[in-house]
Amino acid sequence: MVVYAAQGDARRSMGLLWREGSADSARPGPRPALSVEMIIEAAIGIADADGMSGLSMRAVGERLGRTAMALYTYVANKNELLDLMYDHALAELPADYSGHAEWRDALTAWARDNWDFFLRHPWLLQVSDARSVLGPNEFQTVETLVVILDRLELPAKDVRRLVGTLTTYVRGAARRAVEARAAQAETGMSDDEWWLTRSSLLAEVAPDFSQRYPALTRLESGRAFQMEDESVPYLEQEARETFRAGLATVLDGIEVALRRARIA
Repeated sequence: MVVYAAQGDARRSMGLLWREGSADSARPGPRPALSVEMIIEAAIGIADADGMSGLSMRAVGERLGRTAMALYTYVANKNELLDLMYDHALAELPADYSGHAEWRDALTAWARDNWDFFLRHPWLLQVSDARSVLGPNEFQTVETLVVILDRLELPAKDVRRLVGTLTTYVRGAARRAVEARAAQAETGMSDDEWWLTRSSLLAEVAPDFSQRYPALTRLESGRAFQMEDESVPYLEQEARETFRAGLATVLDGIEVALRRARIA
């Protein structure tokens, strides 16, 4: 399920995204029983627990002890709420990596923070980044990464490309981990049960498997698929290992490119 952000009324959504405090903070008289922030936080709580499929204006209203209609004074619809949720959640991410003396250490910390963030809020990975929300926290996440990359003293276009490369890599790796975590709950079968059920049939349906796939067979013989921690589900552990190894490879590539640029 992919959801596209920025589908609500542009002027109203942008006004809420860039508001100073809650939209009702300047109203005279007693403090209102609800606020935009309360609605956003309730919606994020639902999405964290139940995913995007559990999110609705009615569900948010019930969580706050209100009807869905009571929310519309603050947030016009679910599309508008989604933009606000997305940008609000991004405020959790660190904005300063100046404590890391080396650019590689800073990028590693940045990537791990983003990985952990997506695993805390897996629903965010269902919000396509093809169209930006254009909120303050979304801009801050890009600003943070650009500040780190500025240490490399690269042309502007190269920085922009690296922003795309790094964010795409981390989101993709995190999505694999999120799907691995969800697999057992969605299918009712653990990784071991799923694999043992099917792998035992391979000898029956593909008796020539080792001849047809010699490279894969060599990997198996070399214990490539043996995980270190058997207490962690296989797919989740594989996703984490792949993330770490892939990140190191991406950073190695940046380092090689920098070296070549300085020699040229």
